[in-house]
Amino acid sequence: MGGLRCVDGSYLTVTPIACTDSAGMPYEVTLALHRDGTPYGVVGERCGWFLARLARGVGAARSGRGQARLWPDPDDRFPANEPDGELFAFRYRNRSDVVGGGELRCHLRTIPVWVPGQDGRGEWRVTRRAYMEAWGPSGIGMRAVLTSGELAAFVECLVEEAEGALKPVELGRNPIEGAGSLQRR
Repeated sequence: MGGLRCVDGSYLTVTPIACTDSAGMPYEVTLALHRDGTPYGVVGERCGWFLARLARGVGAARSGRGQARLWPDPDDRFPANEPDGELFAFRYRNRSDVVGGGELRCHLRTIPVWVPGQDGRGEWRVTRRAYMEAWGPSGIGMRAVLTSGELAAFVECLVEEAEGALKPVELGRNPIEGAGSLQRR
């Protein structure tokens, strides 16, 4: 499970949970959110593909591909072309398509910082950071500020765990009697 220390001191845990079809076969993942160990929400129905794509994109950006090469520091390199773009937004939706129950969102911000120099002169240093925000059903939010290296480690951990959750189960042990079962009638 992936986890992040948030700016308010709380700890956000994100755990991929396998979605299964009617025969019990895993086919995608959803993310369970916990705040300091307490359930916080379930978001991102069928989001595994998006996480894998983000992991590849952050890795490519850190290596200097595309527009990311314009940023000298690898920790400022992200896969978005826009300076303050959104990397993803996973929300909870129920069958009636009503929003509620939580949200996990990651967007970029460009932050100018004045670096004083000698003789009263200085320069602006511009950095980019990923802001990971989680919102529970109560409306209380959490925020973690990440470099691209920290985001890459977090997302790669989620992808690895999601791949483990999606390993196929033995069809002969189907939890549903009938099709796919080894039992004979």
